[in-house]
Amino acid sequence: MLAGVKTTCPYCGVGCGVIATPNPDGTVDIEGDKDHPSNYGRLCSKGSALGETVDLDGRLLYPEVHGKRASWDTALDLVASKFNEAIRDHGPDSVAFYVSGQILTEDYYLANKLMKGFIGSGNIDTNSRLCMASSVAGHRRAFGTDTVPGTYSDLESADVIVLVGSNLLWCHPVIYQRIAAAKKERPQMRVVLIDPRRTKTGDLADLHLPVRPDGDATIFLGLLKWLVDHELTVPAWIEEHTNGFDKALANASEWTVERVALATGVAAHDLRLFYQMWSQNERVVTCYSQGVNQSSVGTDKVNAIINCHLATARIGREGMGPFSLTGQPNAMGGRETGGLANMLAAHMDLENATHRERVAEYWNAPNLTEKPGYKAVDMFDAVADGRIKALWVMATNPVVSMPNADAVEAAIADCPFVIVSDVMAETDTVRHAHVKLPSLGWGEKDGTVTNSERRVSRQRQFLPAPGEATADWWQMAEVGRRMGFEADFTYRSNAEVFSEYAKLTALENDDERDLDLGAVSDLSKSDYDAIVPFQWPQAECFDPSKETRFFANGRFYTPDRKARFVPVVAPESVVEEHGIFRLNTGRVRDHWHTMTRTAKSLRLNAHMAEPYCEMNPADAARLKINAADLVTVSAKKTSITVRALLSPDQMPGTVFVPMHWNDQYASSARVDALVEANCDPVSGQPALKGSSAVVTRSAMACHGFVLSREVPNTEGLDYWAIAKAKSGWRLEFALLQEPPDAHRVLSRLVDADENALSASDKYRGFWRAASFDGENLEAAAYLSRGPVEVSRSWAAEQLVTPFSSPKSRWRVLAGRPAADMPDKGAIVCSCMSVGVNEIANAVRGGCHSVDAIGKATKAGTNCGSCKSEITEIIDANRLIAAE
Repeated sequence: MLAGVKTTCPYCGVGCGVIATPNPDGTVDIEGDKDHPSNYGRLCSKGSALGETVDLDGRLLYPEVHGKRASWDTALDLVASKFNEAIRDHGPDSVAFYVSGQILTEDYYLANKLMKGFIGSGNIDTNSRLCMASSVAGHRRAFGTDTVPGTYSDLESADVIVLVGSNLLWCHPVIYQRIAAAKKERPQMRVVLIDPRRTKTGDLADLHLPVRPDGDATIFLGLLKWLVDHELTVPAWIEEHTNGFDKALANASEWTVERVALATGVAAHDLRLFYQMWSQNERVVTCYSQGVNQSSVGTDKVNAIINCHLATARIGREGMGPFSLTGQPNAMGGRETGGLANMLAAHMDLENATHRERVAEYWNAPNLTEKPGYKAVDMFDAVADGRIKALWVMATNPVVSMPNADAVEAAIADCPFVIVSDVMAETDTVRHAHVKLPSLGWGEKDGTVTNSERRVSRQRQFLPAPGEATADWWQMAEVGRRMGFEADFTYRSNAEVFSEYAKLTALENDDERDLDLGAVSDLSKSDYDAIVPFQWPQAECFDPSKETRFFANGRFYTPDRKARFVPVVAPESVVEEHGIFRLNTGRVRDHWHTMTRTAKSLRLNAHMAEPYCEMNPADAARLKINAADLVTVSAKKTSITVRALLSPDQMPGTVFVPMHWNDQYASSARVDALVEANCDPVSGQPALKGSSAVVTRSAMACHGFVLSREVPNTEGLDYWAIAKAKSGWRLEFALLQEPPDAHRVLSRLVDADENALSASDKYRGFWRAASFDGENLEAAAYLSRGPVEVSRSWAAEQLVTPFSSPKSRWRVLAGRPAADMPDKGAIVCSCMSVGVNEIANAVRGGCHSVDAIGKATKAGTNCGSCKSEITEIIDANRLIAAE
């Protein structure tokens, strides 16, 4: 066995340390790195399953030009010539890069240098615009720079943690685990959840404020007034270290508790309880995420939160401060290197002439841009109307993730020249590329990332580069050289790139800027390879054990070194018309972005294998929608079809649809095609949680479920969703017309044996068929007029079960195990593959706590993300027992 390699998880912005051990058979063992200060060995379900995602299935392994394999020289020469041609004929703003928080800091730095410094345009933006731009803008307005003041350890020492628009358990599970562990040690710690949904994170909360969508700013305007009215601000600190308090207070002066309650839908009693909790405990951390940022008023929400911390001097000290939870593994690295269209590298400002001169001289850049480029939504508008002639998309999938996604796809499809660098050969965006460039994936690429608490960690290579895949920084350096900038893009290693970037952060700094990596700017290649995680700033003496907080000394990065209060205007409450729902989008527990990685994992598919629309049961009853029905969600003459999931945790009048599913895994589930491109005017971040939709029951005549060793043929199905299963695939589908029999359907979907077993009852409305090859099940189909009632977890096991007798084969058609055979039921714990029936049986056997269930079944003993669901099962089954 090879030695384990210390690297960093490629999922969310927590930045967990991982030890990856490649095995001779090509598999990779994964464990948490106990020495990494972000997670201390903890991993979530996605991180634990990383070893299942590193295969080469579906990988883009060679450059392609117009759909045909090409050499790197041919592909890169074409990219350079097309960019030069567009610049010559239409100017530098006719080309653009759309990059990603999935690329490394070294990649980000060279992309920014090439576009802003040498091409001479600001047209580089990142998918971080979709998740973090409002936080960046709020920080810059208040602090003068994009600074996250605190550290993860503050979350463990706080007395009150406020989670605003953050489903922490599902989206940042290891942070949730750290808070839960701290709360267990100090039961007096209080957690408040401010969210329209009572998400699974709510199980950790002592108080849930079910705020109406976009009511967050109003709650914090009310808090600011409460603090002043109860003389809980720190006037001397405000006077000495801030500006603008009176104007900010004037905007909050009318927001009494009663008025806040009326505007937000939160009970006045609960608001008072929250305000008392916040004001009577000095150690308060306010964490916020996409529920704040992904809004047309996201920047104001951020500043409403920061205003309250500035007013009480609760910033920069242990256990207190505003805390932005980053969405992607290197969104912070992108912000540091200037990956956003309106920023310059190394936390310097594009609008600052001194900063521009400094960077231009350092880069020897002949054409450094003097103005911002197109932000993400504007960029794809410019592609659509022809202003952008050549577009390079790197490590992201905007046809799925951008708002108004169908229009984005049409724009990319019509763009004269599109380059896509990706690891996958087929994505919704890659299919429109004129040039496809194979990039290294996680485990193959090598460089640095920065997490939410400003901690820089190494992603290290432990797998060989497959095919002809290369690093993204190398691709950009080669294009820069071929465009005529050869002398300035002669990098031989990622260490050289990092060193150049680190030197720029220290250049003429002297605490002018928060970001300073001077102490690590002269690392040798071997020192760079061996560097351990560290938090910036590291200006002179490198000390990886040092944790730094900002602003406790009252010195900020504005021209007068004072923080700025920002007057915030509460948005008007939006009341949807009768029958119109507020559409919320976001993540599920076990999938990531557009599923190009997580869909490879069997256990990650087990929890949620199908796209869905979560809605309140009262709304569903009014629309005659039953649980598991298919529903059509419509907006803007566009619609998707997904499964109905009924939950009382969903606020009436609102629905939630996950963002992950794409055209590779579902027939019609790209929810961002329904989302309006309505942006925050300050940050340019689109309101991905702020659109409206109509929901109706889909009139399907037949529903089906198929298991197959081969990939099923989905052509002609009116609805389908596909996912990997053990030794094969599972397919959910539906038809508008009733089929004559299941065998005919099975034969259309897979290459079924003519002698397949079949059974049907047209009167009762079910059809079933199964095809065998010797003792092995090749495929099985279950059809019914309503949603198919078959245990999916049991059925999936049948592809790896030998069938030696006719009786056992007929059991497959029954769709359920024999009385003496276990049925896990729907998977609850992905890490340990434990189903709902196993947990329910343990409850009936006397296990009445999550810990007891863990000891009996192992459910919840790894990442813990399923503990809230386990609690629900315990409560439901104890109630049944009591009856």
